[in-house]
Amino acid sequence: MKFLDEAKIYVKAGDGGAGCISFRREKFVEFGGPDGGDGGRGGHIIVEAHDNLNTLIDFRYHQHFKAERGHHGKGAHRTGADGKDIIIKVPVGTQIFYEDKDSLLADFTTPGQRMILCQGGMGGRGNAQFKSSTNQAPRRADTGVPGKELWIWLRLKLIADAGLIGLPNAGKSTFLAATTRAKPKIADYPFTTLAPQLGVVHIDNHEFVLADIPGLIEGAHEGVGLGTRFLGHIERCHVLLHLIDGTQEDIVKAYQIIREELVCYGAELEKKTEIVALNKCDALSAEEIKKKISALQKVCEHQVIPISAVTGFRVTECLRALYGTISS
Repeated sequence: MKFLDEAKIYVKAGDGGAGCISFRREKFVEFGGPDGGDGGRGGHIIVEAHDNLNTLIDFRYHQHFKAERGHHGKGAHRTGADGKDIIIKVPVGTQIFYEDKDSLLADFTTPGQRMILCQGGMGGRGNAQFKSSTNQAPRRADTGVPGKELWIWLRLKLIADAGLIGLPNAGKSTFLAATTRAKPKIADYPFTTLAPQLGVVHIDNHEFVLADIPGLIEGAHEGVGLGTRFLGHIERCHVLLHLIDGTQEDIVKAYQIIREELVCYGAELEKKTEIVALNKCDALSAEEIKKKISALQKVCEHQVIPISAVTGFRVTECLRALYGTISS
């Protein structure tokens, strides 16, 4: 299934049904009078979060949602039926913005959460509602109120407990594949991963969701590479696992590039708890590992965990550190 995390759609609630102008006329009934019924309410546009969805791809092919209008009123004081509501199902983690893409309208963070996005129009009053002592035979009825309509943006921010960050080819996809049942594409060139990948980690009879976030390079906050498109997915993570390719020459610069992008993006990403791991240690000697960990600890002020996602070296220790942070 193709991943899509942003979509623009048009929604319109149903218009209210019109009221009826009718008079009671029956044989052998001495007194008649107005008996026009009211119109029915237009259908609502309702948005509901579902945990079995993980992409907005459906909205690429279905972008217009219009609820049914209310039925018109009828004689004999019969009120028109309400229009049918439309329920739009979105993944958990979806945010709804107005057309300007800046004003947040709703944020769906729990399964089953729902809201009425557009209210259906109220039905018009029939002529029976206008009867009075001075107007015994009103010939007036209201039309229904138009339903609300909007152009909105849907933006998906994946809900994961931990997020994988690092420069391209740091081994994020390999780590995800080694620790979960996810099967991301793995290759020896940058930007192999073009969309976020999720996997469930099982460790010591516990589990948590791990997300691989692609596209972080120098200048990403300015639109370089894949830009800021996927940085929003780590806003909801409790902890970040920063993977650094131990085989590159300047590992300190690699660490600082990612940290600078988190600061420039905003949303207080730089304040999230971070665990730093030096990956691909299977290709390094013990002396090289010690030297590079010492250099990293001077700039990150955290304990650096040497790991190898390929061989599994100290991966379990890294996962336990992640879960310890999530559960605390």
